[in-house]
Amino acid sequence: MSAPLRHRLEYLAFRIGVACLRALPERGALALGGALGWVAGTILRIRRRVADENLARAFPERERRWRDRVACASYTSLGREAVASFRFGGEPAERVRARTDWVGVAPLLEAVARGKGAILVTGHLGNWEFAGGAAAALGIPLDAVAVRQANRLFDDALNQNRARLGIRIIRKGEAPRDVLRSLRAGRVPAVLADQDAGRGGIFVDFLGAPAATPRGPALFAIKAGVPLFLGTCVPRPGEPGRYLCEVEEVRTERTGKLDEDVRRLTAAHAAALAERVRRWPEHYFWQHRRWRTQPGADARALREPESTSDV
Repeated sequence: MSAPLRHRLEYLAFRIGVACLRALPERGALALGGALGWVAGTILRIRRRVADENLARAFPERERRWRDRVACASYTSLGREAVASFRFGGEPAERVRARTDWVGVAPLLEAVARGKGAILVTGHLGNWEFAGGAAAALGIPLDAVAVRQANRLFDDALNQNRARLGIRIIRKGEAPRDVLRSLRAGRVPAVLADQDAGRGGIFVDFLGAPAATPRGPALFAIKAGVPLFLGTCVPRPGEPGRYLCEVEEVRTERTGKLDEDVRRLTAAHAAALAERVRRWPEHYFWQHRRWRTQPGADARALREPESTSDV
């Protein structure tokens, strides 16, 4: 089926933009991406109200001026890292490894070596696309759970870029089956676990407020008997194109009751991600409606479509 004209025009503009950015020197391209992000948040104010509300919810104790600075910085980071993701796609594994400093990755590599797989959760912090490529460059067989973008042409380009980084894709609708297949093959399914999960999620604390969080990562880890890890990848200050990637195993005491164990593990990985967001708030994607669904509220009134990828 032919793509709608609007989608073809959007894709053409996207390809022209990517070609121009790839033609520039790396530092210049990343700086331009950051500038475009700043314009989107400060001049055009795209989703700026959402970002401001989220920051006020997460950091009520901080002054408005600080939250404004963080909001502007998050737009700059988003623009810069979007450019970085497409520029770095296709780089050889040794070049990707040279861009990254790893902390805590040894237990994940050991789990992979045992051949039983593991669950990797991450969030919209830093460069989550590059994080998958960095893991794949280390030899981690990564399968990213992803939603399909509305523009199929852009979706194809995004997944081709992920493939160049060494990442395989599991479609979100097929995750219940394909995540288990991935684990049985000794691979590592990766999930962005910080988008609003609606009424199908579990309400756990995230940055001081209840947030509907996907239960899938914890459920798969417990049922398959594999470890669950949190991984994030944030840019090094003053070193464009270099990243700090941190991994930690998330553990909780098991009660033997599945629902309770899933809730505990979900709360634990949400808390671990929140700690990193507090450390690097300027690199978090505040523009998504993380607290869209609330306990006791009408979910239909709170549900709005998101445009971000769920990797």
